[in-house]
Amino acid sequence: MINPDLLLQFNAELIKIEKGHIIFDYGSKAQFYFQVKSGEVKMNNVNRDGKEFIQGIFYAGQSFGEPPLFADVAYPAGAEAITDAELYRLPKDIFFELLKQNPDTHLKISEVLASRLYYKAIMASEISSQDPEHRILRLLDYTKKHIHDLDLTDILEVDLTRQQIADLTGLRVETVIRSCKSLEKKGEIQIKKRKIFR
Repeated sequence: MINPDLLLQFNAELIKIEKGHIIFDYGSKAQFYFQVKSGEVKMNNVNRDGKEFIQGIFYAGQSFGEPPLFADVAYPAGAEAITDAELYRLPKDIFFELLKQNPDTHLKISEVLASRLYYKAIMASEISSQDPEHRILRLLDYTKKHIHDLDLTDILEVDLTRQQIADLTGLRVETVIRSCKSLEKKGEIQIKKRKIFR
């Protein structure tokens, strides 16, 4: 995302977050740019019944929560550390100054945001109309291409749990397990030692 040296040049703070710690809550005011140095972070919503929907999972080198900074609105989801993590944190006004002084970085941020919008549009369509197996395959292919920067012909060891796949696709975990077994029989995925390969 943004070169860590550039972030540090603009006095980004490096903060350590423990697994399970809330980084920001749904509805809170967006005040910082966040970028993962190490670990994993999820953005999620929880409905009234306690069902979680994961908006996205972010890994080392990825940023999260930027759209509310640009739109000057509250966060539409919360963010939580899935593992112990280190994050770069930069106040909003300094983040905008960094972008003004570095147009190539600004363009890179715009490309990432456009890619996320594309993903959201695809997943909204999938969740509303497609069967569970199709939803899972689309998620795995998106993860392979856009998260891990692999060709669709490459084999990816999926680093998502069955529960995370369920939360990302709007399915129940039991449906994910059943669908993955079916996809394995059809030769669409491989399962080795409880790990999914696509």
